[in-house]
Amino acid sequence: MTAPGRRSSTFTRLLRHGFTDPSAAGRLLELPVLAAVRENPVLLDALGATADPDLALRGLVRLAEAQEDGQLLATLVGAKPLRDRLLGVLGASEALGDHLARHPQDWRALVTYEAADLHPGVEEFERGLAGAADPVALRVAYRRCLLAIAARDVCGTIDVAETAAELADLATATLRRALAIAEAAAPEDAAACRLAVIAMGKCGGNELNYVSDVDVVFVGEAAEGGDEAKALQAATRLASHLMRICSETTVEGAIWPVDANLRPEGRNGPLVRTLSSHLAYYQRWAKTWEFQALLKARPVAGDPGLGEAYIDAVSPLVWQAAERENFVADVQKMRRRVVDNIPVAQVDRELKLGPGGLRDVEFAVQLLQLVHGRSDATLRSGTTLEALKALAAGGYVGRVDAAQMDEAYRFLRAMEHRIQLYRLRRTHLVPEGEDDQRRLGRSMGMRTDPVAELNREWKRHAAVVRRLHEKLFYRPLLDAVAQLAPGETRLSAKAAGQRLEALGYDDPVAALRHLEALSSGVTRKAAIQRTLLPVLLGWFADSADPDAGLLGFRKVSDALGKTPWYLRLLRDEGAAAENLARVLSAGRLAPDLLLRAPEAVAILGAPEGLKPRRRDHLEPEILAAVGRADTAEQAVAVARGVRRRELFRTAAADIIASYGTEDRPAEVDPGVLVDRVGDAVTDLNAATLAGALRAAVREQWGETLPTKFAVIGMGRFGGHELGYGSDADVLFVHEPRDGVDEQEAARAANAVVAEMRRLLQLPTADPPLLIDADLRPEGKSGPLVRTLKSYEAYYRRWSLGWESQALLRAEPMAGDPELGRRFIELVDPLRYPAGGLDEAAVREIRRLKARMETERLPRGADPTLHTKLGRGGLSDVEWTVQLIQMRHAREVPGLRTTRTRHALAAAREAGLLDEHDARTLDEAWVLATRVRNGVMLVRGRAGDTFPSDGRELAAVARYLGYGPGHVGEMVEDYRRTTRRARALVEELFYGA
Repeated sequence: MTAPGRRSSTFTRLLRHGFTDPSAAGRLLELPVLAAVRENPVLLDALGATADPDLALRGLVRLAEAQEDGQLLATLVGAKPLRDRLLGVLGASEALGDHLARHPQDWRALVTYEAADLHPGVEEFERGLAGAADPVALRVAYRRCLLAIAARDVCGTIDVAETAAELADLATATLRRALAIAEAAAPEDAAACRLAVIAMGKCGGNELNYVSDVDVVFVGEAAEGGDEAKALQAATRLASHLMRICSETTVEGAIWPVDANLRPEGRNGPLVRTLSSHLAYYQRWAKTWEFQALLKARPVAGDPGLGEAYIDAVSPLVWQAAERENFVADVQKMRRRVVDNIPVAQVDRELKLGPGGLRDVEFAVQLLQLVHGRSDATLRSGTTLEALKALAAGGYVGRVDAAQMDEAYRFLRAMEHRIQLYRLRRTHLVPEGEDDQRRLGRSMGMRTDPVAELNREWKRHAAVVRRLHEKLFYRPLLDAVAQLAPGETRLSAKAAGQRLEALGYDDPVAALRHLEALSSGVTRKAAIQRTLLPVLLGWFADSADPDAGLLGFRKVSDALGKTPWYLRLLRDEGAAAENLARVLSAGRLAPDLLLRAPEAVAILGAPEGLKPRRRDHLEPEILAAVGRADTAEQAVAVARGVRRRELFRTAAADIIASYGTEDRPAEVDPGVLVDRVGDAVTDLNAATLAGALRAAVREQWGETLPTKFAVIGMGRFGGHELGYGSDADVLFVHEPRDGVDEQEAARAANAVVAEMRRLLQLPTADPPLLIDADLRPEGKSGPLVRTLKSYEAYYRRWSLGWESQALLRAEPMAGDPELGRRFIELVDPLRYPAGGLDEAAVREIRRLKARMETERLPRGADPTLHTKLGRGGLSDVEWTVQLIQMRHAREVPGLRTTRTRHALAAAREAGLLDEHDARTLDEAWVLATRVRNGVMLVRGRAGDTFPSDGRELAAVARYLGYGPGHVGEMVEDYRRTTRRARALVEELFYGA
């Protein structure tokens, strides 16, 4: 029985050596099996040096109990290298401890490569596996070899790159042995064919994990004089057997899954193809990512001649991939796939796919290889770190940047290795438990506070990788146009141009000129630009028109270069820089508005800057500015300047909400985006009209016009549904003041209208506001302005059905509010008739609509893609809704609205439309409206159809939320949505 004092001393000693459960460890040390070594201090020192002393001690006890003699423990005491390796493995890997308990003599494998400079290769591993004649024996032999690799790894005899290379060599030897077992089981198949196994992915790149799928491609040919079809069948049987040998799980576990899904056509394609079949596929059908995968291809097993022939045939295709027409779109898809593959609940623990993870490094290095490896054969390594070293040597990546990335990649791979080694499970998640993190941190040499140190170092290295595209892809573009210190390497003009082309720039020569103009020199401004530009280039490249984004940025920077706050805003307010990049590369309208007054860039960084301002804020600002102006021209110039600024604010907010940013996803409800733009532009135009009216009156009459005057919004203006390119449809109404002659009042009213229209269309740098009064009584042939009594007389005697329908969207917008209210009271009975519409009126509305469809659709326009007059477009939905309003608004108050979507919702709530029909019509109307807005944003001029230019069409698709390469999907979605709406219009409007 152990004395209490001695137990206390042992407890303290174990605690000091890193045991987390000293009581349990003390009991294990008292076991008879450890009697020969328990008092030897070297044992405790060695256990305390492991990642998990408790785990190491438990594993040692199990292993010692399984020994038939005492040779192991005696050897451990006298042989420090063996002691460190064995206990190091037992403290880092529960799975390998289990293996040693099942196969207690396998500890002798740790003696084989004790010399620090002796590293096994494929041949040594082949000798280690040579005795395995069946799948179970192969699994045991594989684990024995793995044990030797893990021992040198955890003891630091080999670094993470050497560990990965040895694991790939062991995989090569294992594939060869598995193929030999398969051939021995079916010698007739082996004689009938030639089969080559091509390693892909990490195995092909000589950088394998402890537990990872081994990606392969199989190539088969007939033996000399043999039948090709039969040979492929035989080769397929051999390949399938090889995969089963490695992948199937037994009591010894699986070796690793063999994954052949990188083959042509993936899992849907034949498992084995001939070389000519592979080549035909890659030449005709392969996507860019498939050539990226081939970057790491190397023959590892089977017929060596056939394997080398495969590599010789496909390698030239790899280095032509960057010249493919869809290279940029494919690259962008690959970048997004990294993010899309991360489960939300795991994103913060993902070493491989998470932000700043391993895939970021590998992807960037491979992308640079594809771009520059065309003309530089030194870059064609399949191993990430070797390729990164070559990129730095060639000047494609800065040396400091490459060194930082190398260090970060090694750290992250080491974490991945140690996480997988514990239970030999395929995972890339950092464990959450404190005990697991403690073991992981200690396994990487962190002993003072392993959990805190591990997380601190992990986050630090991930932050380096997170700047991946800035550091590895964009920064050297600046070095290409900058004066570097003697001895520094940089991209050549040709290499920089290749990289810009890969990013999607159509004119790399012009882009390099812009970069040089922005970043050259030793001024503080140039230094800040060199900090900003790598990030901005990435955001520009993520758009449909990178050239326009960079050009716009240069223009804004030239205009504001001497303004002290501009670059400081972009540098210090991360959102401002990204927002500016999105806005400048999304199309022409927003940059044009910004370049007319570049100081509006401050909007992009203000906390409330991207929130459109309401009319009750805008109108007082405009009226106050008008009151301070000396002339009507100056007054309206100020009002139009406010309108330009607010149009930019609205467009920028719309673009950023539609595209999203790195920190904020795009908004998902397109209806909200449409309503926001419609309200903002309507409020802005109403406030501008109020300012123009005030300016026109002050110029000639002072503060009071001889007649009361009101502007009534019509059409989309009255419906709060204006787009960026919409005219302002209006009616003008006046009423002479007491004691004023009617003719004098009429002259004053007409003069005010003429002056307002002149002022709002004066040629200036600001966009004009066009006023359209064609919806007035008698149309273009009727008087431009009428008194309220004249309107009343006209509507009582002469009003036509289309005029009553047009009045459904009448709403006062400027001028005398009381007169506007009385006008609405006048027209309410017309637009919401008592008893609804009789059949004759309904037939007349249907006839007018059918005539409009026939006569007004432009010649040659595709009726399935015209947003206004086409099938299921704006006109179809609006006329259907308006017919419901005129029939039922008197009885259903909710239908008394000028807004199409509000009326649709009211019709649904009143049971006049079912949920599905209302949603179908709403989706079509919202989509058509967004297309019109997108066309205006992209082209800078209004349009009712999709652009014919490919880049403009792609930009519209991005605005609508479609990723690169999905233009066709956008067009088909539009056709499908509007086709469904048209079917309802046929039923609900035409009564079909």
